[in-house]
Amino acid sequence: MLDVGFRIWSRGGGNTSGIRNPQSVLGGALSYGRGSVRRGSGRGGAKGCVLAGALACASVVGCEKDGGAAGESPLLYCSVDTEFAREVLAEYERRTGVKVRVIFDTEAAKTTGLVQRILDEEGQRGADLFWSNEIFNTILLSRRGRLAAYVSPAAADIPEAYKCAEGTWTAFGMRARVVAFDSAVTPRESLPTTWEAYASPEWASKLAIANPLFGTTRGHAAAAFALWGEERGRAFLERVRAGGAAVLDSNSATVRAVLSGNRAICFTDTDDVIVARKQRPTLDMIYPDLGDGGTVLIPNSVAIVKGGAHRREAERLYDFLASAEVERMLARSDSANIPVRSALCEALGVTPPAGSKVAFDRVADALEASAQAAREILLK
Repeated sequence: MLDVGFRIWSRGGGNTSGIRNPQSVLGGALSYGRGSVRRGSGRGGAKGCVLAGALACASVVGCEKDGGAAGESPLLYCSVDTEFAREVLAEYERRTGVKVRVIFDTEAAKTTGLVQRILDEEGQRGADLFWSNEIFNTILLSRRGRLAAYVSPAAADIPEAYKCAEGTWTAFGMRARVVAFDSAVTPRESLPTTWEAYASPEWASKLAIANPLFGTTRGHAAAAFALWGEERGRAFLERVRAGGAAVLDSNSATVRAVLSGNRAICFTDTDDVIVARKQRPTLDMIYPDLGDGGTVLIPNSVAIVKGGAHRREAERLYDFLASAEVERMLARSDSANIPVRSALCEALGVTPPAGSKVAFDRVADALEASAQAAREILLK
């Protein structure tokens, strides 16, 4: 059985240094709400492709029928931040007249709750399409046989490294893993240039990280394990814990810890920093080296879920999400996603940071080992 190990960890009393109060996401019956949408790696391995949390529904319009006739409302599961996803989906609805029913996840259980739901819905009528803010859990879904093959003509100009060879997913629009800091407090030149150096007592004591069982932090930890090996990866987590790093619920929570002065630095994503700069212009970020020449770059991914009732509309929405136009929208939004299309980067004047060369499949292979280590070391 695939061990997704999804538990939410919270802290009592506002303390940012201890690890307390585990709450199982799977401890009770899940309630799936429904309601209407309006605005609001990149390297290597595409060869073998294929995990709850409370789920929040942002939109339901129309009704679901078997057959999937053109014009019916597809059901999308989406882990992209709602303010960015809503803008894209509103444009799709404006152009096509087709309403998209959407179920979003929660910030703390990023992606993993939706993935578990897709697994649980095997043999049932559930999601038609999955739009994830990362790639690694999409690969796991493909490996579990829950995704259908579809080769989108809109993705023809996406490099092969960002498309599954079996056709079960397409990746686009990347975010980078960064160290965020307030330049008015912490000089840029004082910061280490490698991820591993932040496990030293000097920096771990000032560090906030998100729960490594969820979201992009989960992928970041797995990428480190894939590149460094399990022994070295566990040693890194041991040093981070011994140094007193704070483990918080989400990337945005780690950024808030820096803004409040509770922590000097945090591990997070580029979009969290860019959004937070609106309230703190001195918030800055650097791109540490994982150890092979660059940081971890994590793309969005889109996939058709097997067994959905609206295949034709799912394909139509897939084509839109995989298009250069949506990559352009995401690059120009506050999420500032980095296009995987080099021509679009040039057109937009975007210079991508150097990225780690660890293949997506290798990171997916390391997810379980890194999650188990995080439970045993950081979250015990």
